[in-house]
Amino acid sequence: MVIFINKWLQLLVFSQFFSMGNPLPATVHPFHVSVTEIEHNEKEKTLQISCKIFTDDFETILARNYKTKVDLVNPANRAAMDTLVKKYLLSHLSVRMNNKPVHFSYLGFEHEKEAVYGYVEAENVITAGKIEIISTILYDMFDDQVNIFHVKAGGGRKSSKLNYPDKELKIEF
Repeated sequence: MVIFINKWLQLLVFSQFFSMGNPLPATVHPFHVSVTEIEHNEKEKTLQISCKIFTDDFETILARNYKTKVDLVNPANRAAMDTLVKKYLLSHLSVRMNNKPVHFSYLGFEHEKEAVYGYVEAENVITAGKIEIISTILYDMFDDQVNIFHVKAGGGRKSSKLNYPDKELKIEF
């Protein structure tokens, strides 16, 4: 019970950290968390996803995995950084809706304060009933990684999390 409460306190601190006007330097964070927002846009029939990851952690894992210099804050070659972010996100995040795999298009990334947001989207997603998420974001770097998910569909919102090594999450609307 103490571990459970401790983890939720860490998540609360993390959410406050991301919303602060004057954040601490990016290198100061005692735990490892990403936040993925998934929204089904019924009108446009799209599934829009954003992944928020601490910049220093993301740059480190991209450099380690792809054996190259990585700068997501001031990239000298934006196209090269886009390729790395795309490759990483599409290989560490997958979604099935109503038992069918969802195929994403990579939209890009942006840096904001201490985090990088990566964006992907799927088209022709008509309904969102049963959503299955497989995520291993930063699992190849941290064995205490927590990935939080906020899913909006059908006028509702559900949130959940995955703690390393758990990688599968099922949400129904």
